[in-house]
Amino acid sequence: MRKYKLPLLLGLLLAGIITVWLLPSMLRSLPTRYAMRLPGPLQALALPADPTPILPTVAAPVAAADLLGNTSATVTPPASPTPLAVAEAYSTPTLAATLQPTATATPPPTATPWPVPAAARMTGFTHVYQEWNNCGPATLVMALTYFGRVHSQRDTAAVLRPNPEDRNVTPQELAGFVNTQDGLRGVARINGDLDLLKRLLANEIPVIIEIGFDPPGEYQWLGWYGHYLLPVAYDDATQQVWVYDSWLGTSEVPQTNADPNGRVLAYADLEAYWAQFNRSYIVLYEPEQEALVNELLGATLDDAAMWQASLARAQADAARDPANAFYWFNLGATYNALGDYEKAATAFDQALAIGLPWRMLWYQFGPYEAYQHAGRYDDVVLLAETTLTDRPFFEESYYYLGLAQSGLGNTEGARANLQKAQELNPNFTPAQKALAELPPES
Repeated sequence: MRKYKLPLLLGLLLAGIITVWLLPSMLRSLPTRYAMRLPGPLQALALPADPTPILPTVAAPVAAADLLGNTSATVTPPASPTPLAVAEAYSTPTLAATLQPTATATPPPTATPWPVPAAARMTGFTHVYQEWNNCGPATLVMALTYFGRVHSQRDTAAVLRPNPEDRNVTPQELAGFVNTQDGLRGVARINGDLDLLKRLLANEIPVIIEIGFDPPGEYQWLGWYGHYLLPVAYDDATQQVWVYDSWLGTSEVPQTNADPNGRVLAYADLEAYWAQFNRSYIVLYEPEQEALVNELLGATLDDAAMWQASLARAQADAARDPANAFYWFNLGATYNALGDYEKAATAFDQALAIGLPWRMLWYQFGPYEAYQHAGRYDDVVLLAETTLTDRPFFEESYYYLGLAQSGLGNTEGARANLQKAQELNPNFTPAQKALAELPPES
């Protein structure tokens, strides 16, 4: 028997060496939602490294200060130099044509000066804790409970993010889901403010907001994320709102507490974090409430008026605090909507030069759009490849990467990345449109 011990020991040693050598790559192949459940030492091996705390700077900002004084209402968009145009169904709406005055133009509605009470609270919501990366579908489920609608967040996620590794659902997608429900309507807008939030809550109109989020306590290491919240109350006396949070509940330990009153968020914190998503919000209502909602939202329902107000506010924000990268990002997103992609690109250059969180392009895609329209394909490739490193889960990044590669003459690469975008989310129609516009395979 002894003559077999040495080969056995050598075999076990070799197996151990191979296991240790392969273990990191094996663990790194696990989806993040599973890696997060591993013990600490294994989790450190399994989770992707975060070598880039901010997105790379793609160009030195040029005359960015010049953007702060231009409030012209008429902007003529440049012709797109790209062989594959950014799909109209996905790009930020270009409003240059809308902004041209016409003899028959109908003025946008004016918001009724509602008396806003000093405090108000909505009831009738059921709190729901989110599953992995599911704050959008889960928060939507919470909002729908107000109307007596019972949904599983897995069912909403199957429509909104069919790939479980997808990190993002856009406000437009959330509003689109609401509009598929009989007897309900949803509208996604930007450039909200605390006064509007109060008017909606005081009139019992549910509203979801999208914010930036720095995880608290022991979860700080995760870094900045985008997050959805459901406001349910406010009080001017205490200068705070209460929100239903699908991740934190009402404590700093995720998924440990769901007080029916909600989690407290100070007015100042609301403003700081909401501005990181250009104060984006989704309003949900029943058809019979449409007249009320129109009065409450007023001119914000008109795209041209909304983006003009966003331009003035983004310029004022960036002038007041020019070191805030998010304000420059908002300015870039607004110039995209106005069809001035050169100015948008300059604003995004400034935001990147100041420093943006490395997760920024998980949620908002303005730099891709601006650089694509400006013919800066290499910059699109750099940002998309940085975003997809270790986390190849974003159909939007694959989509813009494919467009940029087409612009660089790499049709084969463009096709592969557009197909990847379609595979990740079969409901992502811009990738289907772009694939159809590629030259046929030889």
